[in-house]
Amino acid sequence: MDSHEAGAPRRIVVGISGASGAAYGVRTLAHLAAIGVETHLVMSRSSHLTIAQELSMQPGDVQKLASVNYRIQDVGAAISSGSFRTLGMIIAPCSVRTMSEIATGVTSSLLTRAADVVLKERRKLVLMVRETPLHLGHLRTMTQLAEMGAIIMPPVPAMYALPKTLEQMVDHTVGRALDLFGLDTGTVTRWQGMGRAADQSVPDE
Repeated sequence: MDSHEAGAPRRIVVGISGASGAAYGVRTLAHLAAIGVETHLVMSRSSHLTIAQELSMQPGDVQKLASVNYRIQDVGAAISSGSFRTLGMIIAPCSVRTMSEIATGVTSSLLTRAADVVLKERRKLVLMVRETPLHLGHLRTMTQLAEMGAIIMPPVPAMYALPKTLEQMVDHTVGRALDLFGLDTGTVTRWQGMGRAADQSVPDE
């Protein structure tokens, strides 16, 4: 953990945009709850449609997984201020529109305002950008965000983990994203070297 985060509450802001991949946000909330991390959730309006389409869930079903929920238009919420201490923020999934707003600093909702706050306070901002293929404008925006301190982490499946289900693929990716905050969900298949089983200890040389 970075020195400026020392003593910060075990609290993370979770954003869910309308990009495809709603399962990443839902599983992020579930895993954080399982390890006792307080979650502050803000969802875009378009995320409601994606959640219904991809997961057959309602927004209320997702909100039940979070410790605290905020309305997307509530720009005066706690997470809109840098004085509200957190370990940072993860947006899973992150749409190109959301990414672009954060990059410009011209934020139009609590989702992007909260992300802007995380950047200005030098906390971790992880963006699970869900778009492909990428044109030059997208790539330049990602470069700009990386230069500002954000971590760009597209949800790329780890085939070396030999997942048997879609849920395992999602959980591994979410676990790797939360690794960036120093949080272990127990869902990551740790690489032990070519030909070794994931749970096999590495013998001393």
